[in-house]
Amino acid sequence: MERSSKAHARGGEAVLKKGGREMEPEFSILVVCLNPGEKLRMTLESIRKQTYRNYEVVVKDGLSTDGSAACAEAYAQDFPSMRFLAGKDGGIYDAMNQAVRAAEGKYLYFLNCGDRFYHEKVLEEIAGLIAAHPSEAGIYYGNIYERLTGREVTSNPRLDAFGCYRNVPCHQACFYDRKLLLAHPFDTAYRVRADYEQFLWCFFTKTPAFQTSFVYGGIIIADYEGGGFSETKKNRRISAAEHKEIVGKYMTSGQIWKYRMILWATLSPVRTWVAKNRITSGLYNELKKKIYGKG
Repeated sequence: MERSSKAHARGGEAVLKKGGREMEPEFSILVVCLNPGEKLRMTLESIRKQTYRNYEVVVKDGLSTDGSAACAEAYAQDFPSMRFLAGKDGGIYDAMNQAVRAAEGKYLYFLNCGDRFYHEKVLEEIAGLIAAHPSEAGIYYGNIYERLTGREVTSNPRLDAFGCYRNVPCHQACFYDRKLLLAHPFDTAYRVRADYEQFLWCFFTKTPAFQTSFVYGGIIIADYEGGGFSETKKNRRISAAEHKEIVGKYMTSGQIWKYRMILWATLSPVRTWVAKNRITSGLYNELKKKIYGKG
């Protein structure tokens, strides 16, 4: 069957591109995958349902063998602008960097296979948030719905150094100005926490060209599957080690000691368990929302 998409080479990778474009899209939705099965279809379907249409989709595939390419090609027939990049990569963060370099949108958003937009007006609401709070180099973020616990997880609406030490919004909650990810790509030396390191770079680094602003909107952005790459027992240990190294790059020893003592005094491990438990997570997140609202 003849298809309207055109295959060509870019940077040594096979690229599937549908149609032309006269203007820069507002958003690039970046999906990285390796043998995702039906999860890719679920994720692409949630993108296709968005009411706001000024976006492109970039699927970066690490040479899957489960038919993912055929699935992406089929969806490319319906998307106003979609590209499929198939090629080797050095892991999830290398794949994300490749997707960033291929993206043409002003704002970039990573949607993992198995995750999906929370509802069909997410992009419309984020576009409104950006229009209301324009920025030279902004990260616009909101909340996520966590499928494992069945609860909304609220991000900190007012970020400070302690908030960055303790936790930052996950990338499924964030829309990044493209220049931030081009200026400081994900450091592939980190196996689990490269997105955390990149976020801290945005928060703590002041460049002559721009200063990152952080704009929160009380929008549930993603229906987050959870239980993925960073949440295995082995990778949680790696995550702890990488967190220690990363905060040492951006914070003083005095700050780190102070923040550790605060977490110890406030029973951080217990609160983490409560937040992840399906029975207790609802009350925990409601209390967190009230605390953030009074902060």
